[in-house]
Amino acid sequence: MDLKQVSPGPSSSSPTLLLLLLIIIASPPQIFLLALCLVPAWTWTCMHRCCNGTELEETAQKKLRVRIPQPLEPSPAPHSLPASCPLDLYQRLAEDIKDRSLSPWRYIRVTDQDYFPSTYMEAQCLCEGCIMMLKNGSVVENHDYNSRPVLQSRGFLKRDRSGCHKGKYRLKVEYRQVAVGCTCVTAFSIPT
Repeated sequence: MDLKQVSPGPSSSSPTLLLLLLIIIASPPQIFLLALCLVPAWTWTCMHRCCNGTELEETAQKKLRVRIPQPLEPSPAPHSLPASCPLDLYQRLAEDIKDRSLSPWRYIRVTDQDYFPSTYMEAQCLCEGCIMMLKNGSVVENHDYNSRPVLQSRGFLKRDRSGCHKGKYRLKVEYRQVAVGCTCVTAFSIPT
């Protein structure tokens, strides 16, 4: 059993827990064994029981920090950038890999209040085809190839109402496929 899971932290239940532990230690072996059976009840979180919004938020933040680490989030694209294939980027030297790729992308902010984290960044491919430089130096979008998102499985905690009274929820771990970039692939069929 993980000690981080059992540790009550600085809360109002700490003195109660300390008193209970003292009683258990000073008690006959039968009470000690009974108490050991009850220990998992102390570790119950919003994963196993219904919780109000504040408790749910605190539990979700702890779980995300300890059990489901989240990747660093990239910066979203400014709203002024068009969501079209940026052929002009290849006329100058770009620093960021997402701008130098044959299949460039931008990051968009995705929000879903039923999940923790409720906001995350996802890649959006900017071209249908792939950017190619011709021998004469001109840059074109080549549709013999396709730009496709590169997906990564990321863990989220979902707010689940099943079996809970109004205003209370459980947390459920759920993995979702999130686009983290784009790549250039051969087309299924070459247009004629």
